[in-house]
Amino acid sequence: MNPLPQRTSSAAWVRGIAELFASEGLPVQALCTQADIDLGSLQHPHTRVDVDRVSRLWEAAARHHDRPGLGLDRQLAARYGKLDLVGHALASGPNLLEGFKHLDRHMALISDATTFSMERDPRGYWMVLNHIGASRPIPRQRVEFAVLTLLTLCDWLTRRDLTPLAVELITPAPTDDARHRTAFGVLPRFGQPINRFLMAEADLLQPIPTHNPGLWALHEQLVEAELGQLGQSLVSAKVRTEISRMLHLGEPRREDVAARLHLTDRTLQRRLQAESVSFQQLLDDTRSELARQYLADPRRSLAEVADQLGFSDQSNLFRACKRWFGMPPGQYRQQLLQPAAGLAAQGAMASL
Repeated sequence: MNPLPQRTSSAAWVRGIAELFASEGLPVQALCTQADIDLGSLQHPHTRVDVDRVSRLWEAAARHHDRPGLGLDRQLAARYGKLDLVGHALASGPNLLEGFKHLDRHMALISDATTFSMERDPRGYWMVLNHIGASRPIPRQRVEFAVLTLLTLCDWLTRRDLTPLAVELITPAPTDDARHRTAFGVLPRFGQPINRFLMAEADLLQPIPTHNPGLWALHEQLVEAELGQLGQSLVSAKVRTEISRMLHLGEPRREDVAARLHLTDRTLQRRLQAESVSFQQLLDDTRSELARQYLADPRRSLAEVADQLGFSDQSNLFRACKRWFGMPPGQYRQQLLQPAAGLAAQGAMASL
């Protein structure tokens, strides 16, 4: 099995989170120290932060925060959800629908541990966010703040107060859901397979007042250049992202991934060969990366993990884990959870 890629978030995104915590009166320097994040380095635009450290930062903040719903504030999400160059590109686009068609690739600039996609619905489009590449449970605060930031981005870009038709979150139902209802405009459905919210097509087609065709083209070029520097222009990176998006629907076929990348199956094969990698290898590597993340989350049953990885049954998950980790999934889960058991318990209490 190939070494797993290090998943990272941009300095701008993590700096925004730190500023959010400061606005809540939290000791940011101490929190960053606990998470092993150099606060000063976040001022440098090319700094990238390991996503497990980002999760540790949220965990530390949740332990210090004496009120429920850290980050569940629409105004704070709009102010501190820093998308940097990606946000500028979206602001110069014609409308949300066109802009978000590019966000599925551009999201890696904000964090290559987060995938974004749109799914058509008779009522409009689902905006889907998924977190990948973590080796520790992802705090609910990190998940919910990311979804809320994307939702408030719709308001900021259109200069309108938009309300989603529905919101679904993977996080469990809280003891008190009032803050969630206020933040999202509707009461989310909790404990769902993926994080997503549904927007009416008419809202997505609202013109963006700051649209500028010349700036949009320029920002698109700048974003693509940054993605190239991060290695996200490699076709293998694009394939892994598409696989991670599709796995919960069943094992993806190479020709289906090629179609999503607007390539023929033969062209995809040729480009992967040029990068000395096969589709089956990328599928296996992506599954192993996600398996490590899902098994680190005790809320997921082994049956759910198998389903989310696109396996037809748990026996396939068992055999794959023996090959990847040298032990069955239940034993590997115990190994993952032992060092984080204390922190997980504290984080769960802080999220209620």
